[in-house]
Amino acid sequence: MRKRRKKLGKLSARRVGRWALVAVAAWLGVTVSAAFVLRFVDPPSSSLMLQRQLAAWLQGQRGFVLKQHWVPLAKLPSYVSVAVLSSEDQRFFQHRGFDVTEITHAVADHLDGEPLRGASTLSQQVAKNMFLWEGRSFVRKALEAYWTVLIEFMWPKSRILELYLNIAEFGPGVFGVGAAARYHFDCEAKQLSAEQAALLAAILPSPLKRSARQPSPRVLHKQQWILEQMPGLAQTRELAALRTQSYVQRSPAR
Repeated sequence: MRKRRKKLGKLSARRVGRWALVAVAAWLGVTVSAAFVLRFVDPPSSSLMLQRQLAAWLQGQRGFVLKQHWVPLAKLPSYVSVAVLSSEDQRFFQHRGFDVTEITHAVADHLDGEPLRGASTLSQQVAKNMFLWEGRSFVRKALEAYWTVLIEFMWPKSRILELYLNIAEFGPGVFGVGAAARYHFDCEAKQLSAEQAALLAAILPSPLKRSARQPSPRVLHKQQWILEQMPGLAQTRELAALRTQSYVQRSPAR
């Protein structure tokens, strides 16, 4: 009887192990396929957009409509990319998804008594906004790390930047620079000036609390800081490769 139980236990363990391998293989197949497709296909939505729509529906906001207007990276003024990178991730082209230097600084500042601040890279933000849910938990952070590694491995930096600029939230229901330009400045993304681009970058990462249309003194202060950072960052070799217009070029007369 005891031998029979041991045999059944071994069979059950093997069965569980087999199903675990199947589950892992399925997970890898689905996620790798999704990342491969999104390298070439512009997504019509994102996880964060769907969450915003669901929240509006649950709150009875039947007239809620998401605003998004996809603009290819090549059609955006280069200083839009420079402004966002100056504000959110100045070592974007140097790291492989995780900015160890920024994480170390954040931890050190926290140990010195300052509030713990985020140190997420653009890649991490794309992973979270595109595939995951809001909130803080070990599971979500672990999945965020997985997706970050995956997209850094499968996508060029230009594609990660392009997705960020088109799915990042810039206001209530406003996603991407294209919709943000219309919402905050009543213009097209290609018409944004460097100052306007810096204002959009200045409301990150709290676009629901800050406004580029009616900027607070804090937002204006951050805008000036971003404008001071932009010339040096614009001269880097990696950004030069992405440049479609001169940094000093301003929007055409309207």
